Amino acid sequence: MKKILIPCVALLCACSNPKTPPASAPSTPSGTEQSAPADTDKASMPASQTDAASGATAVPNRTTFNGVLVTSPQHHATVTLTLGGSIRSTSLLPGARVEQGAVLATLENPDFITLQQTYLDAHAQHEYLLSEFRRQQALSREEASSHKRFQQSKAEYLSMRSRMDAAAAQLDLLGVDTARLLTEGIVPCLAIKAPISGYVADVRMNLGKHFSPGEPFCEIVNKSALMLRLTAYEKDLPHLQVGDSVEFSVNGLSGERFQGTVATIGQQVNSENRSIEVYVRIAKQNPQFRPGMYATARILRK
Repeated sequence: MKKILIPCVALLCACSNPKTPPASAPSTPSGTEQSAPADTDKASMPASQTDAASGATAVPNRTTFNGVLVTSPQHHATVTLTLGGSIRSTSLLPGARVEQGAVLATLENPDFITLQQTYLDAHAQHEYLLSEFRRQQALSREEASSHKRFQQSKAEYLSMRSRMDAAAAQLDLLGVDTARLLTEGIVPCLAIKAPISGYVADVRMNLGKHFSPGEPFCEIVNKSALMLRLTAYEKDLPHLQVGDSVEFSVNGLSGERFQGTVATIGQQVNSENRSIEVYVRIAKQNPQFRPGMYATARILRK
C-alpha cells in the first residue's frame, strides 16, 4: 500500500510546481516605448514666442511698430516768466495761430515798475560817474589830483555800472527793450510775448489770475516739423538702423500712407517695459497732422 501512495504524492507535487519557467516578457520595457513619442513631440515644438522680461511677443524680424506724432523740442515752447503777477488783459484763444513776438497777454506787478525805475536811475548815475571817472583819470595823469580820489571815483563808477547791467539783464529776461525804455519811459504792465510762431495750446490764463514765477501760461506748438516717435524693443534693434525708410499710417486718416526716414534710435532702454524710442523724420507734412495722433509704421527693407 505504501509503495502505491508515494509515487502518487510525488506526481501531484510535480504537477503543482512545474520546472519550466513562464514565458518571458518582451525585452524592451514598456516605459521606454511610451517615453520615446513624448520626446519626439517635444523636439518638434516651436521655440517660445514670448519675451520673458517684457511679456511682449517676440516675432523674428518684426518690422511693424506703434507710434505717435510729436513735436521736436525746438518747435514746442512753454510760455513762462521769471516774474509773477496777475493777468490784466488777453485776447488769446486756444488753437489760434500766433507769430513770434506777438503779445499774448499783459501782466501787472508793482515789482516790474520798481525794476524799470532801478534801471533808469542806475543808467543816469552811470553817465555822471563815468564822466567823473574820466576827469579824475586825466587829473591823476597830470598829478593834479590824488591817486586816492581817482581810485574812489573808479570804484563808484564800476559799482554803478554793475548795478545798471544787472537791472538790464533782468529786463532782458522779461523781453523788455532797454533802449525803448530810455526813450518812452516806464510802462505799467509787462507784455507777455510769443517765443516762437505756432498754434496756442493748453491755455491756463484768464483775466485776474495770479501766476507765480516760472508757472506756465500756455503752450505754443509749431506743426511745420512734426516727427513720428515709434516704440521698439530690444529684440528689434538688429532690424533697425538710422536711414531706414519707413511707411506709416495715421489714425483718423485711413487709407493714406506717408513716408519717412529713421532719424535717431534711442540709446537707453526703458526699465519698465524694455522699450526703446525711435524717431522718424516725416518726408512730407500733412495739414491734418496733430501732435499726439497715433500711427502704425513698418520698416521698408532695401
